[in-house]
Amino acid sequence: KADALRRKIYGTGVYVRGLIEIGNYCRNDCIYCGIRRSNTSCDRYQLTKEQILECCEEGWNLGFRTFVLQGGEGIVPVHEVCSLVSEIKERYPDCAVTLSLGECSREDYQQMFDAGADRYLLRHETADEAHYKKLHPEEMSLAHRKQCLWDLKEIGYQVGCGFMVGSPGQTVETLYEDLQLIRELQPHMVGIGPFISQKDTPFADKASGTMEQTLKLLAIISLIHPHVLLPATTALGTIHPKGRELGILSGANVVMPNLSP
Repeated sequence: KADALRRKIYGTGVYVRGLIEIGNYCRNDCIYCGIRRSNTSCDRYQLTKEQILECCEEGWNLGFRTFVLQGGEGIVPVHEVCSLVSEIKERYPDCAVTLSLGECSREDYQQMFDAGADRYLLRHETADEAHYKKLHPEEMSLAHRKQCLWDLKEIGYQVGCGFMVGSPGQTVETLYEDLQLIRELQPHMVGIGPFISQKDTPFADKASGTMEQTLKLLAIISLIHPHVLLPATTALGTIHPKGRELGILSGANVVMPNLSP
């Protein structure tokens, strides 16, 4: 049903976004994440402005017209992000710039928007308060994460939220909260993907989410919010060789190939 509805609205077109992973330093210590602050085994890197612009040039030559700059939270100063966004928009005026750099103040979001950023992806990870606390350190709050999403929308960004499928402690009830947040926020994009347990985190021994669960939720989101941009994410391709293709056949309409070096 989701595939038929997607074809009715979007035909057989699939939107392609160029993903640039700009760095994996992060100020946060989320329990599930391999780039969490306290993981000393992580091989850290930060791309220079020149490297990021080279990625954009390669992507533009390949026909990409959206660049998604994604990285750990709170590491790149906002003035550097603004300078980078301005330069990308100057060089490639026919391209959109999406940022996925985590929680910021409303003022910082406004500055990045004024510099030319078009879209912002901020996965909420779970919309259930108790579940959020199981996945995150005490200093992080679901209320603040949600406020960031509303701030982004009010400023004028095209906004994306999203969650992990199969994360430890997830239930039908917590998924219901996720779907309610999507209904309430009406985001332009929803990014979901399976939780994948990472060996250097406290969740190393937890079972990963499955492709079947993820495909089912892609279909449900597609049916309750038919015009949403819905990526078949990298994580889906990680857990199954045909994951991304199966995601498209379950209602997704975006792919984000990685342009990073």
